Amino acid sequence: MKRLLFYLFLTTSSIISAQFLESNKNLKTFNGYFNFFYNESKDEIYLEVDELDAEFLYVHSLATGLGSNDIGLDRGQIGDGVVVKFQKAGNKLLLVQPNQRYRAITDNNLEKKSVEQAFAKSVLFGFPIKEEKSGKYIIDITSFLFQDTHGIIDRLKYQNEGTYKVDKEKSALSLERTKAFPKNVEFEALITYKGSAKGQNIQSVAPNSKLLTVIQHHSFVELPDDGYQKREFDPRSGAISISYMDYATPVQDPIVKRYIIRHRLEKKNPTLAISEAKEPIVYYLDPGTPEPVRSALLEGARWWNEAYEAIGFKDAFQVKMLPENADPMDLRYNVIQWVHRSTRGWSYGASVVDPRTGEILKGHVSLGSLRIRQDFLIAQALLNQPFKDRDSNYQPMLEMALARIRQLSAHEVGHTIGFAHNFAASTNNRASVMDYPHPVVTLKNDSIDLSNAYDTKIGEWDKVTVAYSYSEFAKGTNEKEALNNILSAAYQSGLRFISDSDARPVGGAHELAHLWDNGQNATEELKNVLSVREFAIRNFSEGNIRSNEPYSVLEDVFVPLYFFHRYQTEATVKLIGGLNYNYAVKGGKQTIVDVTDSKKQRQALQQVLNTLTPEVLAIPEDKLKLFPPRAFGYYRTRESFKGKTGVGFDAISVAATASDMSLSLLLHPERASRLVQQKSLNKNQLGLVEMLEELIDLSFENKSKNSYHKEIQYVVKTNVLKHLMNLSRNKSAYPQVNAITYAKINELLSRLKVKTTDPLDKIYNEYLIMEIKNFLKKPAEFKVLPSPKIPDGSPIGSFRCEF
Repeated sequence: MKRLLFYLFLTTSSIISAQFLESNKNLKTFNGYFNFFYNESKDEIYLEVDELDAEFLYVHSLATGLGSNDIGLDRGQIGDGVVVKFQKAGNKLLLVQPNQRYRAITDNNLEKKSVEQAFAKSVLFGFPIKEEKSGKYIIDITSFLFQDTHGIIDRLKYQNEGTYKVDKEKSALSLERTKAFPKNVEFEALITYKGSAKGQNIQSVAPNSKLLTVIQHHSFVELPDDGYQKREFDPRSGAISISYMDYATPVQDPIVKRYIIRHRLEKKNPTLAISEAKEPIVYYLDPGTPEPVRSALLEGARWWNEAYEAIGFKDAFQVKMLPENADPMDLRYNVIQWVHRSTRGWSYGASVVDPRTGEILKGHVSLGSLRIRQDFLIAQALLNQPFKDRDSNYQPMLEMALARIRQLSAHEVGHTIGFAHNFAASTNNRASVMDYPHPVVTLKNDSIDLSNAYDTKIGEWDKVTVAYSYSEFAKGTNEKEALNNILSAAYQSGLRFISDSDARPVGGAHELAHLWDNGQNATEELKNVLSVREFAIRNFSEGNIRSNEPYSVLEDVFVPLYFFHRYQTEATVKLIGGLNYNYAVKGGKQTIVDVTDSKKQRQALQQVLNTLTPEVLAIPEDKLKLFPPRAFGYYRTRESFKGKTGVGFDAISVAATASDMSLSLLLHPERASRLVQQKSLNKNQLGLVEMLEELIDLSFENKSKNSYHKEIQYVVKTNVLKHLMNLSRNKSAYPQVNAITYAKINELLSRLKVKTTDPLDKIYNEYLIMEIKNFLKKPAEFKVLPSPKIPDGSPIGSFRCEF
């Protein structure tokens, strides 16, 4: 009897299992790479899996964003692309992500298995089997689609914006972009997050900060065939790379394998010097982009075709408008999207890459729509009263802003076709669009000239990096040797590649690699920039804003002009204690590493010290009359001047902020330590003692007669002392740095005790003496007092940089 009941149970279970789809009426069927079915009455999607253990690519992304730069969750943001497969386990199908970091590329299956078993894999989801018939499985993937796969909950929590969870009652599947194609299927879910907001960023962009609704996109994509040829990574090439450990590697060879990322590109006729591609690389522009930005983005992105033509491909790189009804999240399309946010922020280029090989499957560019307005603002500040006679005279500013957008389009597309930043390019005649460009502004015929603000073409380095990544070589060519020849020729011609960490103002030390700089000689360019700045400030007036705009707008226009020298100052400071080096390889015939020439260092020091003088820091007195307390409705933002005088414009705090910027760079502990080391190896080099003496002489011995300048000089003195105290206590620096700085602070006591007839000098000196004595008594209790924060110059937001 028990056997009969068990048999009946099995039979009944099989019938139910086989009839799951039949029991769900009026299903909408989608046939494609995976077949799936939508049940509108239950708002569920059922996926048909007809092959187990078959690997495919899974990508998640955001179809809609939150609109905050600081939070960094944008419309069109691409998430991870991972290899996955379905495996059966009892009554479930598991979605398994194999570990791609550790492999054994070999025909020995047992060796492969030993590596697979040595490292963890990840089960992304478990799906109860709803129906099994003829080797096909039906699973309900609805709950999978409603997961917080993109990590919004963790992002908001990490940034102290609030604690949220998915509200399933207010979430639903989105059918508009849920589609099936022969090589990919696309799903979307409208997800509502319920919680309590803590941060200002989320409250500033959400209509109801307790309920945040976005659309999350999921793609299941067929992996490419094995016709793609991997190309080895060379650190000199400027290419972005993937890496993994191959445990099947012979002991005598490197176990870490590094390969560049690139699109698949092959000639139709490899025997021809110039041939069309079998499949050109095509990028599509978001039709929601307005003119004249649309034309500028198309033009800038198309610059890359010149580099592909140089290596023998005809029309291999194309840029078109996205077809009507095409989904920008569809993995079949490389897309350039125009993204709106509440404040200006970084643009970025991301790629979906086959993690097995490095083949780029989709490039996706996100361009912040407010960036163009920042360049417009800079031009508006620089030009001599552009709105003096008519408010319609916006064309000169617009032309510079559009020139920047062309360059930005090329830059971000460059990331998605496989290229890293090259921050040494600006010192070599704008050799790459992969640099961060500062507008080149010159004085011509006693006026500001913006005609050469930004480049209008691809750079010479860009052609080199395209040649390395995409050249197709004749049969029988030694590819490694041919690639090495490309790079050797480039470096012999004077081209350089230095990327991110080596170019940063804090932590970086390369004398040629900087962000937002210009010119072969950073010191000379700083001199030029200060001349342009002084000229533009002298001519600045109410003519720099339109009729009937409040003077608070004029103050906002003045901000980027006052700090116009900030990035060239960063570039110049890096020569002090600087290094000249390459990502050199054995046999590459490149400079490995040299210390920056002592003459260059001393010239740089003098120009940086110049940024600390009242003549540079003081806003002209006649301009201060243009900046009244803020108008009603035009309140200060993070991009405004900060101060300590309440509603009144604080010119002295503005100067304190600018001086603090220069000093924080100049007296950085790593720079100070390098100066000590360099001096120990070469007595003729600039040392820390000499640098500090020059700084103290400039800031403490300046005897200005102008009372306004004297007040500014005092805040410079205060900032210098503050940074000296901080450096003397900084444990990240050499103890020699601490000792030298401590000694210089002691010496300042004698300077400040010198008698003066000026009553204010006496008061200020006595206060500084008291500060020094208190510090010397209890140096461990010293805390750095911050200067007013410098307004944002680079795009806002820390989660997305242009890479």
